[in-house]
Amino acid sequence: MPLQYYVLYRLFNSQLLPARAAWPPGVAAADTIIAGDKGGRRAAILAGGAVVGFVGALFTLPVSAAGVAFIGNVWALGMFGLGLLFGQYSPTWFHVDIGDLHIPHGVMIGAGLVALGQAAYLMLRRKDRNPRAVAESVDPSALPQVDERQLRRGVLAGYGLFVLGAAVVAFAGGLLSEMSPPALVLWILATALAAIVHEIIVGLAAMHSGWFPAFAVTLIFLVLGLLVGVPPVALALFVGYTSATGPAFADMGYDFKAGWILRRDHRPYDAFERAGRVQQYLASLVGFAVATVAVAVSWQAFFGDGLLPPVAKVYAATIHAGLTDPNVLVTLLLWAVPGALIQLLGGSDRQMGVLLATGLLVATPQACWLVFGALLVRVLYRQRRGDKADEELNLVGAGLIAGDALYSTSRVVESR
Repeated sequence: MPLQYYVLYRLFNSQLLPARAAWPPGVAAADTIIAGDKGGRRAAILAGGAVVGFVGALFTLPVSAAGVAFIGNVWALGMFGLGLLFGQYSPTWFHVDIGDLHIPHGVMIGAGLVALGQAAYLMLRRKDRNPRAVAESVDPSALPQVDERQLRRGVLAGYGLFVLGAAVVAFAGGLLSEMSPPALVLWILATALAAIVHEIIVGLAAMHSGWFPAFAVTLIFLVLGLLVGVPPVALALFVGYTSATGPAFADMGYDFKAGWILRRDHRPYDAFERAGRVQQYLASLVGFAVATVAVAVSWQAFFGDGLLPPVAKVYAATIHAGLTDPNVLVTLLLWAVPGALIQLLGGSDRQMGVLLATGLLVATPQACWLVFGALLVRVLYRQRRGDKADEELNLVGAGLIAGDALYSTSRVVESR
């Protein structure tokens, strides 16, 4: 959807979504381009990491988890690893599947609400007069280009666009005959709010960890919709509209991060960076147009062969079955408390609560050990190499991510 592209175009490199944050796949893409252009030792390190990433993926290891651990925020990724650990081993340790009990979803609700509060604070506070920020101004790329006023305008403009999009979906989906006018207006406003909340939460998780729990966050909104009694057709459209925002938002963030790295040494920085971001935004719109045509041509063939996305089947089954456990709301509220506290203690720079919930929701087997191992190597190697370690480990992480992506691409080609 072009709406989230526009929202991120307005919000990227603000205090909420700073360009200097991790955005690990974006770092991987930029380092790959730079290494390919300059060659030498950088290219050798990157290539070595890519080989390891490809081989690891060949043996079904989630090596991209180690890659992002070499690049992302240490605190955030430590909590991400902890969430992965409990998500994988809770059935063995506690003889209970925390996913079936909606515990991760409750943690994400609490952490997400606090994260939204922290985002609101960044939007509403006065201009930062921190002396450290002034000292950093010798490097223009280290400071946000989007101030608090522009951030507020960007979020409000995004919400307005999502309201218009939700109205189009409502009328095209026939909700006028399904709901009363007041209920329809409430549905449109709530759907637009859920869409922008969804993309911000998913974007924050992606920014720090390189992984985004889009399916799980959408499932949270689906459960909440069931709890308040939204009709099935309206709920299906609500879920579809909401789920379309987060992944594209996160992927566009990676693209902007890669472009920012490639442009940040140019002077004058500000004008060059903004012009480059405009070109990336226009390129994304072209890509969306091409994808729209491709889907319009191919969807019947895919659906006719039963090739439906698994996530769509989960959403449909959940809506059809409804909520059979009356204690779901209690569980969500109970586990929202620790999620909120951890997010509050970690602050907006670390997003510890959101990343803990992301790990719990993703629960990829063995990923926790790769994250912890990479973080340990990162700490020890930095003690030995000092500041030089960051650049080298970024290249290794970029190579691991690139190798894993290359293997995944080869599997897609092979399956077709």
